[in-house]
Amino acid sequence: MKKLLYFLPIFVLLSCENSNPNFQKDAADAEFVHRTMKKITDVIVHDIFSPPVASRIYAYTSIAGYEASLNNEKYQTLAGQLTDFKPMPKPTANQEICHPLASVHAMLIVGKTMIFSEDKITEFEAEIYAEFQEIGIPKAVFEHSMAYGETVAKHVLAWASEDNYKQTRTFPKFEVNLDDEARWQPTPPDYMEGIEPSWNKIRPLAIDSAQQFQPPFPTEYSLDKNSLFYKELMEVYNVRKNLTVEQTEIAKFWDCNPFVSTHKAHLMYATKKITPGGHWINIVSIAARKSNSDFMQTLEAYTMTSIALMDGFISCWDEKYRSNLVRPETVINKNIDEDWLPLLQTPPFPEYTSGHSVISSAASVALTSIYGDNYAFEDTSEEEYGLTVRSFKSFYDASAEAAVSRLYGGIHYRPAIDNGVTQGKALGHFVVQKVKLK
Repeated sequence: MKKLLYFLPIFVLLSCENSNPNFQKDAADAEFVHRTMKKITDVIVHDIFSPPVASRIYAYTSIAGYEASLNNEKYQTLAGQLTDFKPMPKPTANQEICHPLASVHAMLIVGKTMIFSEDKITEFEAEIYAEFQEIGIPKAVFEHSMAYGETVAKHVLAWASEDNYKQTRTFPKFEVNLDDEARWQPTPPDYMEGIEPSWNKIRPLAIDSAQQFQPPFPTEYSLDKNSLFYKELMEVYNVRKNLTVEQTEIAKFWDCNPFVSTHKAHLMYATKKITPGGHWINIVSIAARKSNSDFMQTLEAYTMTSIALMDGFISCWDEKYRSNLVRPETVINKNIDEDWLPLLQTPPFPEYTSGHSVISSAASVALTSIYGDNYAFEDTSEEEYGLTVRSFKSFYDASAEAAVSRLYGGIHYRPAIDNGVTQGKALGHFVVQKVKLK
């Protein structure tokens, strides 16, 4: 925060003396929001945040931007709608505010506080604030707007600091039960410990509790060849052996593993990608741009989607570490084929339910509530990672593909996918019914 205060006078001194009478309209360019969220995503990828932690960054950043942008009766505050979120401080009376500038400033403060590589945000701040100045915002308005954005950011950060995130950093590591073959065990190639085993202790935003949308129990573990579990296991095994070109493409498109390690001889290198939540945040930008959404509707889309994502991860992770189900790779290698490999690298946490299924379904409900069903779009999210563009008839179509991609990837049994979809859709519908931005 001290760094922020250091830069503020510089921006004020550099602000344009010749003000633009249309500065409010010109500043309300949704591209400022899109670029800010993209920068946050880029830093999340660089810093290798886990999917649950990334969802928390997106949510608080979006909420800060949304709250700082409120300046008319069409949209309403989230105060009183989200757990423990108190009313926002009001702008100083008789001081004109450029709310788009305040919004972007609030987003960058929150995002910068929650990531590691602050220098990457600082560079972007200098660039984007200079662009706001070039619009011709009066010096006093620029200063008041920056101050208000900081006030909103501090309010959101104070609220975020009470969600148990800091406390969970010191909670005990997950204890692997090696004596029970049905329970999760670390998987190749790095045999990482289970990530975020206490994520269900994070305070939810909209849902009542982490257990509110608890799915049915997973299929009972059994190696009896006539059992349902064995049939589900063999489905994963056989699908992997008979993958089509398109199924392979689908699995890789939705992989979204923020840290894939590759081992060659004595060397190991990592490939960084967006998280599953980051993929859906990018879909927000695609839909908003295609619809020519204005500044406020763009923030509405990011905010509703990020709330659904964060609560989706809390709900999903609660079930993952309760059922603590073993991954297909472990069972197949030990009991069927020691040389079998999934197409995708198995993520380091229990199998049930599928995170992709839960959060993609929740996000698709949020986006459908804003842009409608049968909203066709081209998903270019993975182009920068060397993958193709995929076309979808709707957000539900995209989320269904994201869910089944985990079967193609060889990392989930079908119940984790199907029950995860049900879990995520129920959660998403609850969020859009409870949280009203208009």
